[in-house]
Amino acid sequence: MRKIGILGGTFDPPHVGHLMIANEVLTALKLDEVRFMPNHTPPHKQKTESISNDNRIEMLRLSIQDNEHFSLELTEIESPGTSYTYETIKLLKENEPDADFHFIIGADMIEYLPKWHKIDELVKLVQFVGVQRPPYHTDTQYPVKLVDAPQIYLSSSYIRNKVKDGLSIKYLVVPAVEKYIEENSLYESK
Repeated sequence: MRKIGILGGTFDPPHVGHLMIANEVLTALKLDEVRFMPNHTPPHKQKTESISNDNRIEMLRLSIQDNEHFSLELTEIESPGTSYTYETIKLLKENEPDADFHFIIGADMIEYLPKWHKIDELVKLVQFVGVQRPPYHTDTQYPVKLVDAPQIYLSSSYIRNKVKDGLSIKYLVVPAVEKYIEENSLYESK
């Protein structure tokens, strides 16, 4: 049975923190692969003016291109409307019944688990894997396997704000993503 990690998010833009978490979980749990799954419209975030889905997908592709154990999972971004993890995992399990899915979340989402859509059914379909993310906590009543990973306080909104302010994002994203953002004038102030 293949062990597959799923790391979901807006990835607006994807950054080194995403890659580090994926790699730490991949090795700690001896997964076969980690799939990066950009969502279309997350239920827990307000829709903001953002870049196109195509730009987010391309930046993810550039971010993971040098790791043979990383791939893209486009199920949610290709589905219109709000992305619910329960519906996504159900679909993935139907399409890949021999896969053992591990859904990777940060401590911010561990705290939010009680509010997830159909959470009691979801925990029966997937193994949640949690990593610490300052300043959040990992205490939960739900079954979450914790993986120790280096903690850096980095967010996509921080990177967007740096670009908007004309500041360097070197070492916060992979060089190819830094170049892509610059060449396509993404996140610059209007």
